[in-house]
Amino acid sequence: MHEISLAQDIVDLVKENLPKDVVVNVTKVRIKIGELSSVIPESLEFCFGIIAKDTPLEVAKLEIEEISIIVKCNNCSAEFSADSFCFICPECNSSDVEIIQGNEFNVVDFEIAD
Repeated sequence: MHEISLAQDIVDLVKENLPKDVVVNVTKVRIKIGELSSVIPESLEFCFGIIAKDTPLEVAKLEIEEISIIVKCNNCSAEFSADSFCFICPECNSSDVEIIQGNEFNVVDFEIAD
């Protein structure tokens, strides 16, 4: 389960970016997770709750935006949404494609309260 290490990375990243010399509590952390990232959002939320305990993120909620897979055909330049992991262009049936969205795992921002 790599979600535990991802949760630790999120907590570390947010803590590094908190204001210095001021006591704050993080209330929300927004992240984007692509379908191809192999992250299970429910597992990440569970692990985050454990890792965030006794930190400024203890009460924070993860707000997860799941990003769908978008593929571009290198043959005809068509862009399409992929509902499965079979990346065949619906326009020209080419398998020469490039994934342009769906691999994301990004911390977008976070909210704090005094």
